[in-house]
Amino acid sequence: MWIVRKTKYLTNKQLGSKETLIIEDKALIEYKGDRQPIGLYEGMKPFSQVEITLIKGDLIYLFTDGFADQFGGEKGKKMKYRPFKKTLMQNSNKTMPQQKEILTLEFENWKNKQEQVDDVCVIGIKI
Repeated sequence: MWIVRKTKYLTNKQLGSKETLIIEDKALIEYKGDRQPIGLYEGMKPFSQVEITLIKGDLIYLFTDGFADQFGGEKGKKMKYRPFKKTLMQNSNKTMPQQKEILTLEFENWKNKQEQVDDVCVIGIKI
């Protein structure tokens, strides 16, 4: 899960975290999930629980790995997460329907004629 937030609302911990990407007056705060399946399996551990204080204007993004794992571009390689993060941050001032259109176009342009390799789901919520 990622939250895009104005930098003036960041905590010292968020400012000092290597998971926080800052571009101009906005920051992308990354909350990593537990690395385990949801279903039953041997060696299950309880999931971590984190409480997050949201601020008016925050944008929450939940997503599958399909966007970043898609092959494409000039060299037919994976997109990865950095361009995905930058796209979200650069367009976070736009409406959610506009962001959807931008992400769809970026994905299709990146993929070009490559076959889609995975499901792609991006959910954006504006507080």
